[in-house]
Order: sequence, then structure tokens, then C-alpha cells
Amino acid sequence: MPNDTHGPVGADIPMPPLSDDAVVQIHNFIAHVLDLFEARYGDQIHRYYDDRSAHNMIPPGTPPNIDDPPF
Repeated sequence: MPNDTHGPVGADIPMPPLSDDAVVQIHNFIAHVLDLFEARYGDQIHRYYDDRSAHNMIPPGTPPNIDDPPF
């Protein structure tokens, strides 16, 4: 069983060698916990990102300032 760290991020956190079965079981557990978290807090998560994305939007009907350089 090769020890693959998948890039520099994996190299920063020492991880023990695991069997294929253990890796799949842990992965499924984490995915299940994330699903439960999103089911409970999903509305708040979406509201958080929606509130912040609205600040980056140009309001409709706002004419562009042609004197403003693009960068």
C-alpha cells in the first residue's frame, strides 16, 4: 500500500498509515457528519454567503463610470 500525501498540504500534517477499509470508513463518517452539519446549519451557511456576495454586486441601473480605469 503506497503512502501518498497528495501534495504539500498533506505533508504538513503527519497521518498514520491506514488500511483501505479504514480509509473508506473514516471518509464515509466524515461525509456523514458534514451532511448532518449542513442539514442543521445549511440555512445559516447560505445566508452568510448570500449576504457577502450581495456586497460584490453592482446594483441594477447603475451606469458604469467610464472615467475610472479598469485596474
